[in-house]
Amino acid sequence: MTDTTPDLDRALGFTIPGRHARGRVVRLGPVLDTILAAHAYPPAIEKLLAEALTLTALIGATLKDPSGQLTLQTQTEAGVVTLLVCDYRDGEVRGYVQYDAGRLAAAPAEPSLFALFGKGYLAITFDLASTGERYQGIVPLDGDTLADAAQSYFYQSEQIPTLVRVGMARDADGRCVAGGLLLQHLPEGEVGRERLHTRLDHPEWEHVEALGRTIAVDELTDTALPLETLVWRLFNEESEVRVLAAQPIVRGCRCTIEHIRSVLAKFPVDERASMADEDGVIGVDCAFCATVFPLRAEDLTLQPSPTRH
Repeated sequence: MTDTTPDLDRALGFTIPGRHARGRVVRLGPVLDTILAAHAYPPAIEKLLAEALTLTALIGATLKDPSGQLTLQTQTEAGVVTLLVCDYRDGEVRGYVQYDAGRLAAAPAEPSLFALFGKGYLAITFDLASTGERYQGIVPLDGDTLADAAQSYFYQSEQIPTLVRVGMARDADGRCVAGGLLLQHLPEGEVGRERLHTRLDHPEWEHVEALGRTIAVDELTDTALPLETLVWRLFNEESEVRVLAAQPIVRGCRCTIEHIRSVLAKFPVDERASMADEDGVIGVDCAFCATVFPLRAEDLTLQPSPTRH
C-alpha cells in the first residue's frame, strides 16, 4: 500500500563517504503557514521569509549541540527590507521581516535581492551553548538569492566548498511549500573547524556538486516525494550513501509570559508605570508571532493569557 502522507516539516541529513561529502535536505509546509500567517506579508516578502526560514532550517539542523542556536540576519543600507531575522534551536524555527511598505509598492512585482536590500549583508551566527563559543560570518548580499549569499558564507567564512539550493511553490490548496538542499565537501583528514586546507577544484566535490545542481524546484517542493527518495534520486549511482536520523521542524517562539515578566521586573517601578496604558497595562508585543502579552505594571505576578492581534 502506497503511503500518501505529505512529507513536510522535516530535515534529513546524509553522507557520501566515498566522496567525502555530507548533505541535508529540508521541506517546510505547515510550519511556514503558521509563521507567515502571523503577519499579512505581501507576496514578495512572504517568498523572501520562506526562503530565509528554509535556509535557517537547513543550516541549523547541522548543529550537533541541541541547545545551540543558529541565527540568520540581514543588514541593509537604505533597503526596502529594514530587518530580516530567523533562528533555529533544537528543531524550532522562527522568523520575522520588517519592510517599508511604500517603497515595496513602488518596486517590481518580483523584486531582485538588490531591490529589496540595496547594499546589504547576510550575517550567520552559531551560538554553541555546550561550550559557550560564538562564531559569526558576514557576507555581502551579492547574488540573486539568499541561498547564493549563504553559499558564499561557507566558502569565505568556513572555507567549505558548498552548494545551496532553495525553492518555493504553492500546493493545490494554495499553501506555501519550500524545500532546500545543502551539500558540502569535507576533504579527508578534516575534523570540525580544524581543517588542513580546502581544495575548491577537488574532483570528488566537482562530481557531487554537479549532481546537486540537477535538483529542480518541483522536486524540492513535491510533498508526495519522501526526502529519502529525493536523496536516492540524486546519488543512486554512489557506492554508499548513509542516511541519518531525520529532524522534525516545528515553529518555535520563546516569548513566554514568564520570560517577559522577568524582563519587565528588572525595570524600576516608575519606568514600568510609564510603559503602561491608562488602565495600567503594559502590552508587550512579540514581533515573531504577533502575540500581545498584557501585564499590569503594579502586579507582575499576574499570568494573563496572551491575545492575538
